[in-house]
Amino acid sequence: MPLHSGEIVLGILGGGQLGRMSAMAAAELGISVIIYAPEGNCPASHVATDTIVAAYDDETALKDFVEKTTVISYEFENIPVKTIEYIESLKPKCVFPEKSLLNVSQDRIKEKTFLNENDIQTTRWAAISDTNDINNVSNLWKSDKFILKTARFGYDGKGQIKCESESIDNNAELDAFLAANKDNDIIMEDHVSFKSEISIIIARDINSKTALYGPMLNEHKNHILHKTTVPCDVSEKVKEQAFNVAQKIADSINLVGVLTVEYFVCEDDTVLVNEIAPRTHNSGHWTIDACSVSQFDNHVRTVCGLSVGNSERHSNAEMLNLIGKDVNDVDQYLNQPFTNVHLYGKTQVKDGRKMGHVTKISPKTDS
Repeated sequence: MPLHSGEIVLGILGGGQLGRMSAMAAAELGISVIIYAPEGNCPASHVATDTIVAAYDDETALKDFVEKTTVISYEFENIPVKTIEYIESLKPKCVFPEKSLLNVSQDRIKEKTFLNENDIQTTRWAAISDTNDINNVSNLWKSDKFILKTARFGYDGKGQIKCESESIDNNAELDAFLAANKDNDIIMEDHVSFKSEISIIIARDINSKTALYGPMLNEHKNHILHKTTVPCDVSEKVKEQAFNVAQKIADSINLVGVLTVEYFVCEDDTVLVNEIAPRTHNSGHWTIDACSVSQFDNHVRTVCGLSVGNSERHSNAEMLNLIGKDVNDVDQYLNQPFTNVHLYGKTQVKDGRKMGHVTKISPKTDS
């Protein structure tokens, strides 16, 4: 018999804005939240019932965290898998989504392998070690454009470099990238000519019931998400492919929680999976204001053993990220009609740092 929401204490590993918005959604369901994060005064701590500030390998603090919580989730995919393994040695089957998905999503090579083994299309890729590997792969592909990425820990454009094979042998920037990452696994991805980038968010509960958000059209600046628009102008073929792939991934891993799938839409309307994330996502922030049940509501519901909610959208939406100094201009949005401002409580403004977002809603125009 499922617990009543008032009996649940949700533990969240990570204290950023995604944890903050999940904690706020949990509060509306009468669910208490305890945040576990290495940093004090983190955004999620401002709205949580309690916060434990400790390193992810601090077993004493983790034991305290487990004892105080009913179920545990995480707000970003770079939580050490060893942390999850230790938690589950104390309380089995308490972490959602479960660790195999976390393990796959932390490493681009594992991620691409997992997707391809499940007959899900991605761009061409190869694991490489040096310029000889790069030349060999480039010749095999007959492609003169590609991207090198660190297999782990790269995000928002970090840990990657775009190259042309003609300049491999005398490319100081490439040499510097390889030297800086000599101890890291590197993946080489073929450059894709795409016409748009979209994402789908899927929530799946313990009874295998799912709810889908999207597709959303995503626009980036300096490799960071700038704007998300929904509905987006893509064909029914694209929508069907994107929904089917998200559902296929969720079913294949027996997902309990929320999963985001990011895609390239090619000129022929083929969709290629770019990345997956076992969590709520920046491209789904609009759901707070344009859906009765947001991605954060469904994150909390599903990991806490409650039934997934209806993800239907009641409005059109455009979400703008406030990156770095953009937050200094927030006053312009405060008096605009049908505009919702969300600030994350970060005290230090840095270039490239997500300080908040703004969602503008309008009457729904699609069926």
